[in-house]
Amino acid sequence: MELLVIRHALPKAEVRSDGPADPPLSPLGLQQAEVTAEFLAGEMVDAIVTSTMRRAIQTGQPLADRLGLIPERLDNLKESDHRRSSYTPAEDMDIDHEVVRSYLADPLSMFDDGYETFRDSITAAFHGLVANNRGRTVAVFCHSMVIGVYLQTLLGYDDPFALISDYCGISRISASSTGVRTLRSVNETAHLRPLA
Repeated sequence: MELLVIRHALPKAEVRSDGPADPPLSPLGLQQAEVTAEFLAGEMVDAIVTSTMRRAIQTGQPLADRLGLIPERLDNLKESDHRRSSYTPAEDMDIDHEVVRSYLADPLSMFDDGYETFRDSITAAFHGLVANNRGRTVAVFCHSMVIGVYLQTLLGYDDPFALISDYCGISRISASSTGVRTLRSVNETAHLRPLA
């Protein structure tokens, strides 16, 4: 089976006092999601899966609408820091931003439930998708750390921050029921050039 793993589009910044931040897409992010849907519409996608976070759901919806599919939402594809009360796109952070300070003090602080728990949870989610979708192509809309850590496990890297995807970057993985995983591409973004 084929996995198309796509990072969500650009979201808005959000600060909440009543729970975790879960921002919607920005106007540019909505355009990125549409362009990505147009590009992927020719990929013979059989199923769409998203995390339960709004930015991933909104990124996958245009493709679902084009293909007439109902996305499946998986809670264990949420971003590593999904409990934070604020979200700021990385390009809007400076050295004094609390997330940057936390990361510099302890990179593994980016994992709300601990790195190993996060890694094991997303790996199990992808194994389940492979097991349940033999012979199919599945588009998975999720988050940068989800993608980075999953690819890290496939490649045997020690650093969970080595592979960071761009907004709407597409990574392709061929997965067999025997356990063999072949990484075919990482972070494709050429489809976004019309928005540059």
